[in-house]
Amino acid sequence: MQLSLQDRIKGGLYGVAVGDALGGTTEFMSREAIRREHGYLTEIVGGGVWSLAPGEVTDDTMMTIAVAEGILEHPADPVEAIGERFLAWYRSDPKDIGNIIRLVFSRYRGNWPEAARSAHLQLGRSAGNGSLMRCLPAALAYGRLDDMERVTAEQSEMTHHDPLCREACLLYNRIAWRLLEGGELRSALAAETKGTRYEPALGAEPPDCPPDGYVVHTLRWVLHLLNRASSFEEAVQEAANGGDDSDTVGAIAGGLAGIYWGYSGIPARYTQAILVKDKLDELAERLAGNRLKTSGL
Repeated sequence: MQLSLQDRIKGGLYGVAVGDALGGTTEFMSREAIRREHGYLTEIVGGGVWSLAPGEVTDDTMMTIAVAEGILEHPADPVEAIGERFLAWYRSDPKDIGNIIRLVFSRYRGNWPEAARSAHLQLGRSAGNGSLMRCLPAALAYGRLDDMERVTAEQSEMTHHDPLCREACLLYNRIAWRLLEGGELRSALAAETKGTRYEPALGAEPPDCPPDGYVVHTLRWVLHLLNRASSFEEAVQEAANGGDDSDTVGAIAGGLAGIYWGYSGIPARYTQAILVKDKLDELAERLAGNRLKTSGL
């Protein structure tokens, strides 16, 4: 599709927020419970376990914003700038914050990877989807693939010690990179998953796992939904109606769907509902400028 870079970047940011706000209504619900309460959810209505206002977003979008702002403040080495924003958000007492991330924040003493390692050792695991849900700004911001991959990995390792998280973030942002360059969605999915643990997710049958917070399960469902979707709406609605960790599956799927179909391909009733839209508009413009600057154009 012939879309401008600005339209794709803005679409990616809004895609995260729309998928988050739509899926936030059904988070932790089963498919059957969603059907009983909502039929098939298609609108951003708020409510749910977090008592969201219509258009209110959760940690998925707020941490994505923090990553974007940190990158824009210090593109060459953004980890500390990202971390400052993480901690400011944490101190605001957000409604929704993952257990792994909460523990890492409580363990932080000036070294993010060490805090992540400490939390991993205490919990015995750290392969959650919390770094995947927020990693998209690295793909949106950098015009050089090596810079994008470095920052993608670094932002993941700030809170998630398990290498599965780094792997998932890199695969996801490489798909985003292809889409930003005008690639076709299914071709990008196939190219980046070939020979990986995620290749079977592109099959006709749904993944044989729940759409929960384990990063491998989350990404399998995201890839499956995107490979079957014929529109932005379909991708995020299917995520929301799958329940379980639906806000995060919706946010992650929505990010790639938003890049591919563009901001212009997201229904206005969705984009206008988002309560942080002014911040997303500002960041989209700045990220596009940074990407052009760092690509040597």
